[in-house]
Amino acid sequence: MQTTPHWSLEQLPDMDGAQFRQWQALLETRTGVCVSEQRRAYLQTSLGARMRELGIRDYQAYYDHVTRGISGALEWSALVEWLTVRETSFMRHRASFDCVARFLDQRRAADDQRPAQFWSVGCASGEEAYSLAIIMEQSLAANGHERRDYGVWATDISQHALDQARVGCYSARRLGGLTDAERGQWFEQLQDGQYRVTPALRDRVCFTRLNILELAQAPIRDLDIIFCQNLLIYFRRWRRRDLLNQLATRLAPGGMLVIGPGEIMDWNNPLLERVPDERVQAYRRRNSMECLE
Repeated sequence: MQTTPHWSLEQLPDMDGAQFRQWQALLETRTGVCVSEQRRAYLQTSLGARMRELGIRDYQAYYDHVTRGISGALEWSALVEWLTVRETSFMRHRASFDCVARFLDQRRAADDQRPAQFWSVGCASGEEAYSLAIIMEQSLAANGHERRDYGVWATDISQHALDQARVGCYSARRLGGLTDAERGQWFEQLQDGQYRVTPALRDRVCFTRLNILELAQAPIRDLDIIFCQNLLIYFRRWRRRDLLNQLATRLAPGGMLVIGPGEIMDWNNPLLERVPDERVQAYRRRNSMECLE
């Protein structure tokens, strides 16, 4: 019978200040995420869980391991799964999704026949991306459209989260933001109590791995909706502004950028105008003539 090594049951020593700053800088450099002093325990716990798996008890030894050579690059990919935050749910902050629904209604009223393109940035395990697809389906049904001309790009740094998203299985707790009708139409209940997104909805979402710091390399452009909530809060203010400026250029004229309320208050971009709704933080891209005024 195989026994658990004694060291794996012991609590690792606390990080000292220098070790914390070293790991803090590495995480921010590679992912953009800034771990404040108040969240030192979170970083220590996440690192400790992975270190115990590997039988490493020294933070410096583990740091040296993940920053050297090919084996370090592979280990960093595994460590990212422990360090990224993935807690989310369907229709999280419903007012933002209602804003998307109104945008789609206006788009239909203007007789815009182009296939709609969405982007869920930092999609985690897929709830946000599938929520956008549900909103689109509801808009199409309300306007009597049978053609399903739309697609949702969904990107995240965590490969494990993306694998979960592609399967599309969730606990009842994650479905709390949905109405009974939405839950009944777009999910099938499994024997283990989980709920699985219907194939028709899953087929509309393309999940792809992307580090937000490599945004410039992403071939995604001319989007009608960019939805980026509960991601920017982990970045420094200057990086939030930089990323938002990059996202603004990915919108098609008339397209809309939706972020979490209060995620940034001191930012504006000449390409965009604020959507007049105090419940949400959303911006519409001006057309070329409006930018010249």
